[in-house]
Amino acid sequence: MLKIAVAGTGYVGLVAGVCFAEVGHQVICVDIDENKVNLMKSGVSPIYEADLEQLMQKNYAAGRIDYTTDYESAYKDADAIFIGVGTPEQPDGSANLSYIATVARQIAETIEKDCLVVVKSTVPVGTNDKVEQFIHDFLVHDVRVEVASNPEFLAQGSAVRDTLHADRIVIGTESKWAEELLRDIYKPFMLPIVSVNRRSAEMIKYASNDFLALKISYMNDIANLCELVGADIQDVAKGMSFDDRIGSKFLNAGIGYGGSCFPKDTKALEYIAREHGYELRTVKAAIDVNHDQKTLLYKKASKRLITFSGLKVAVLGLTFKPGTDDLREAASLENIPLLLDHGAEIYAYDPVGAGHFARRFPEGPNSHGSIQYVSHPEEALADANVCFIFTEWGEVKAIAPEAYKNLMRTPLVYDGRNIYAVEDMRAAGVEYHSVGRESAVRGDLKEHKDELQANRY
Repeated sequence: MLKIAVAGTGYVGLVAGVCFAEVGHQVICVDIDENKVNLMKSGVSPIYEADLEQLMQKNYAAGRIDYTTDYESAYKDADAIFIGVGTPEQPDGSANLSYIATVARQIAETIEKDCLVVVKSTVPVGTNDKVEQFIHDFLVHDVRVEVASNPEFLAQGSAVRDTLHADRIVIGTESKWAEELLRDIYKPFMLPIVSVNRRSAEMIKYASNDFLALKISYMNDIANLCELVGADIQDVAKGMSFDDRIGSKFLNAGIGYGGSCFPKDTKALEYIAREHGYELRTVKAAIDVNHDQKTLLYKKASKRLITFSGLKVAVLGLTFKPGTDDLREAASLENIPLLLDHGAEIYAYDPVGAGHFARRFPEGPNSHGSIQYVSHPEEALADANVCFIFTEWGEVKAIAPEAYKNLMRTPLVYDGRNIYAVEDMRAAGVEYHSVGRESAVRGDLKEHKDELQANRY
């Protein structure tokens, strides 16, 4: 058992700390927010993440994890200190490393024994070299300290599972001592370990995330072409998925990626390339496609409708994906301001994200329109003139096609996640538009209804 301190209690830091405790290490998590620390001590997770709260309570009761604002006591005798603070995107696309620098200086001025500092935060290639030098510049005691890279590959909504049952653990070190200590920390996980140098580990993180973002944007680009030539993107994706070289994951077309990783990491890597005089054309294309994709359905609806002014608009889903309360880079943040600016009366539903969204867009009049938050999808759909689906929550997928026809004033649905089969919506009498597939439009619905009527006799 090793004594581990974790700086930062966001998605990266808190999940890492809890999982280290779960496999038997002694963990202390550090945060600057006293209220947040007290919340975690009471067994309440500050983030919405499956299984996290249960493991927090279990390991706190067992004495394997604690939370504090006192970084000095947490860091001074730790065997390893993991840095999991944020590296938010700056206006030019670069990563803001100020939080990393603050923690690095605190560590340098506090540690009293040999210590390995492990950066889990996503940082530009070469950052760990600077962090190590920065710590040595401010080091108070005569101790050995090295910095290692250990990027995370968790997905929000499945972060605990992704950590405890990862495909691989990537460690980047510059000495045998650092490598062996990290191997000891991860030995209880019983997972494959990829050991490389620090800069390669930093690049693996960016290269992995950007490849997945590329895959998503490529499928969305193909989906847009499918609509023009009469192909079906879901059939195309199915045919592609049987190729082992391609695989079946990240082939679903929709209205783009969001969250804390893909948007930030694609822009950061593109910025790093530019700083080195290189144009990363594939990643730049992924960024451009994703930007345009987010408002694709709004543009379709704008062509279909004369105006949004005075219309009741149902919005189903606000978070960037199901299983999380995270709104970062969510499609809703692009579309709802447009709808409000054009006078829409929005009724929005999200099972966990509505509270966060309301802080940005308070209930009531907003811009030229208004927004209300409802507890059930049916409340949003009742007498609505148009519906937008932005997040494929289970509660949204459970809505039967007939419900749109029965509840809405005008059964006009724009589905950004391709939840429904076009034929099912057509059969239910719903005008239905999705991504990369044919639409069920008014003429289709009348012909289909006539055909059903004729087949009854």
